[in-house]
Amino acid sequence: MRWKCGCSYDGTDYSGWQTQNGPLSIQQVVEECLSEIFKKDTKAIGSGRTDAGVHAMEQVFHFDFEWKHDPGSLVEAMRSLLPDTITPLFVQMVEDDFHARFSAVSKWYQYRIYLGQATALENRYSWSLNGDLALEAMAKATSLLEGTHDFGAFAANRGIEYKTTVRKMFRSEMLQEKDFLLLNFQADGFMYKMVRSFAGTLANVGLRRLSLDAFSELLNSAERTPMVFVAPAKGLFLKKVFY
Repeated sequence: MRWKCGCSYDGTDYSGWQTQNGPLSIQQVVEECLSEIFKKDTKAIGSGRTDAGVHAMEQVFHFDFEWKHDPGSLVEAMRSLLPDTITPLFVQMVEDDFHARFSAVSKWYQYRIYLGQATALENRYSWSLNGDLALEAMAKATSLLEGTHDFGAFAANRGIEYKTTVRKMFRSEMLQEKDFLLLNFQADGFMYKMVRSFAGTLANVGLRRLSLDAFSELLNSAERTPMVFVAPAKGLFLKKVFY
């Protein structure tokens, strides 16, 4: 049996979703939980990596096990064993060919910017930007990212070569809710630190370090420059994975 599971997590104290040599990952904690429930080593395959310190409102993973009980009881069993920083949201049986990563058609990420100096509680989940921001220019720059583009300028180098840096951005928008700027990006795929590179570079537009024309030229060039700034991980959330 193959099971699809959703979970949310506070990524502050983790090395990201994927298990690597070093600090504790979300995947490691989830697999230890499932292995304890099933009394058998169980692999959890996620929809993709999230960087160290990045949060998720709905990460998706799958695992295989002959669970004969109600799916709700599995959620409750997971909830009793997982730490407060990781919350199981749902479990549902799927076809054996479902794959949390390869079956996904798009992902929605949100970056949260606090306008001013965030309080201790808000600071854990947003990036504070002080000063008078050029919000109209930021919004226009954000909208330029929508559509199919070569996003090579916003792909950080992690020692691998991408087959292509072209991605289709279904949604790219900036919303303001009280003291927060919410940057929403939904695309058919994201590269390493791509959303954080969007957020940091859009902040440079807002801080008047980069003009709207220069931002457009940067996007069209598909070449990374020092003007591409990677925003802090704490403001980034994986909102939803679409199948």
